[in-house]
Amino acid sequence: MITIKKYAAIDIGSNAMRLLITNIVEQKDKETQFNKSALIRVPIRLGQDAFTVGEISEENIDRMVDAMRAFQLLMKVYKVERYKACATSAMREAYNGKEVTEIIRQKSAIDIEIIDGKNEAAIIASSDLHSFINSDKNYLYVDVGGGSTEFSLFSDGKMVAAKSFKNGTVRLLNNMVNDIVWEEIEKWIKTTTEGYDDIILIGSGGNINKLFKLSGKQQDKPLSYLYLNSQYQYLNSLTYEQRIAELGLNTDRADVIIPATKIYLNAMKWSRSTKIFVPKIGLSDGIVKAMYNGTI
Repeated sequence: MITIKKYAAIDIGSNAMRLLITNIVEQKDKETQFNKSALIRVPIRLGQDAFTVGEISEENIDRMVDAMRAFQLLMKVYKVERYKACATSAMREAYNGKEVTEIIRQKSAIDIEIIDGKNEAAIIASSDLHSFINSDKNYLYVDVGGGSTEFSLFSDGKMVAAKSFKNGTVRLLNNMVNDIVWEEIEKWIKTTTEGYDDIILIGSGGNINKLFKLSGKQQDKPLSYLYLNSQYQYLNSLTYEQRIAELGLNTDRADVIIPATKIYLNAMKWSRSTKIFVPKIGLSDGIVKAMYNGTI
């Protein structure tokens, strides 16, 4: 007998908001399948408000309400039975973040939970991450967002350390990450990975996914440090308009992709890693898995 459940996850990030609708297929004596039914991404850059002026603007509150109403209608059409909405760095830091969640709850009937960096990393780790981790290898998992970057070290198949830093693409675009933050990240990575050999990076986030797609590689193949570095130089040589016209990047991707690449490159350099794998995972996938497993 086959049972199909429909779950949805809403990820309210610093650069964009996403609605993921997933079909969960249960079969007796078989592993449960999580099949992506729809993914809708709305480019509302909340981090631009939160990190520069400290609050979400009226304009963006209106846009969020419209997006959430649309998400609510889409979930109704898809007959979603359970959903969870999580907001990250931008909403954490905006002093009116809680007030915004209440406005959205009243106008769209969607409840939003503002989660901290540690919780965010734990939810992402509950996605398909473990299926990419061999027990005999060492991995540094790096998830780059608009407002923060989460780092997790895995060894012997287990997480041995994790840390969230206020260093993300939207912050970098606004020159809001000083040398001290970079030095803290470098120190943490070098100290945490000391004694672990042949570290492999696992990257997640919209920017590394786009870089991987541009490479044309198969999903199970990694990108090398040399390739990523050459792409970084190439992207820097193009204007914002050229990145949109020649590489087909979205308008809200064409600027943040450069600072994101810089974070991944530094993480590789400081952990002495030469390759990065890019599985299709993220916060929204993790939310669905965590809901199914009863951890959120």
